[in-house]
Amino acid sequence: MKYLFVHQNFPGQYLHLVRHLAREEKHEIVFISEDNDNVISGVRRVRYRMPRPVAEGAHSGVKELEAGMIRAEAVAAAAVTLRQLGFTPDIIIGHHGWGELLNMQDVYPDVPVLGYFEFYYHSGPGFDVDFDPEFPMDQAFRSLVRAKNAINLLALNNPGYGQTPTLFQLSTYPDWAQKKIHVLKEGVNLEKCKADKTLARKDVVFGDITIKPKDKLVTYVARGLEPYRGFHVFMRALPSLLEQEPDVRVLLVGGDEISYGAKLPAGCWREIMLRELEGQTDLSRVHFLGKVQYETFLTLIKRSDAHVYLTYPFVVSWSLREAMAAGCAIVGSDTAPVRELIRDGETGVLVPFHEPEAIADGIVRVLNDKVLARTIRKGARAEAEHSLNIEHSIAEYKKLIDHIITDNASRLKKDKPEVISQEPASKKSHAVKAPVRGKTTRKVASASAAASKKTSVRMPRNMKGRKAPLKPA
Repeated sequence: MKYLFVHQNFPGQYLHLVRHLAREEKHEIVFISEDNDNVISGVRRVRYRMPRPVAEGAHSGVKELEAGMIRAEAVAAAAVTLRQLGFTPDIIIGHHGWGELLNMQDVYPDVPVLGYFEFYYHSGPGFDVDFDPEFPMDQAFRSLVRAKNAINLLALNNPGYGQTPTLFQLSTYPDWAQKKIHVLKEGVNLEKCKADKTLARKDVVFGDITIKPKDKLVTYVARGLEPYRGFHVFMRALPSLLEQEPDVRVLLVGGDEISYGAKLPAGCWREIMLRELEGQTDLSRVHFLGKVQYETFLTLIKRSDAHVYLTYPFVVSWSLREAMAAGCAIVGSDTAPVRELIRDGETGVLVPFHEPEAIADGIVRVLNDKVLARTIRKGARAEAEHSLNIEHSIAEYKKLIDHIITDNASRLKKDKPEVISQEPASKKSHAVKAPVRGKTTRKVASASAAASKKTSVRMPRNMKGRKAPLKPA
């Protein structure tokens, strides 16, 4: 099969699927994205660049839409180049979040598109906006939140098919839109993420920090240290936690940038919270690792005695799935996206997001109740094996792809207009004479062959070999 993937940050959510398809060595895989250093053997990359930034004077409510339309044009131009080189995919798979897929129907009108729908924004209660009373939303900004759905709505009204990884994320979309979105759970590599009990019996080093067997290790992981991932309330839980547990060490992974919430006028949340907690607790036992390599992250969660995962009602992180696969003793926020994966007392312990003391008590309970810790560790791993197995996820992905291709072919057949003869009625009664073999017929055949030869497209050499890279669009 011929696959065309689109995601501005190659390979994005498609890492496991693309690797699997490439290993099968029977597909032609092309990936359109912006430039980065990532490489997957057997995948041809076509890179695009944003030709210009969003207009400086653009209204705040349309900046994301304008950026999306600019991306859509750049990606479509790259796709046109592919088409001119003779490449027509059997399916196009990509993420709708940045608008890159919006014009693909104009380049490949008969090719089905499977788009990733991540989140539909709401200005009312029940989701991320106004969830945290510490940060009430100004009434003037509610319309800007709704405007963030512009790309979502364009994508939903385009022809194609949709996917999303959780029931919670599906629930954010309007009822009329949910009908075209398939829930396809994202899995993890269970073998790579499995627990390593030997780590608790030896010194484990993270940079200049050594965790000894006697230390109780509490871990926290997020892309960015920010309120959306409960960083502020976790930090406020530390004075109580460190007072109750003198042998606890706390390691935090995450950058200082804001990934989801409102930008700060200056500084970062790590600096803000350290200033707030100054003099309240022993911060010498709290260590910030910044962003780490994936192998370091895996070692961290496998050594963890209690892993804390907090989030607004928003998109759940991959790190939670990997922590479950590692058999972590998870303390999670009692919010909808976490409840979909964590059952209180069975696969983890749920705590109120807004209550630092309750978060600290939950961690202390997991650290000291060995029976509970053993139960939720086994439960988390069992749930990961049941519902987060990457092999099962890929198999379901391929089944969905096959269904979409078949369904699209059926739709095209139905939509194909019936050819009605325009021959005058007076001629319809006349018998149709068979062509006479001879000079005239040979001339027509010869002319037809010549015309065919003139309009045929010669496939460039770089499209014939599997490993030859495509030229950037």
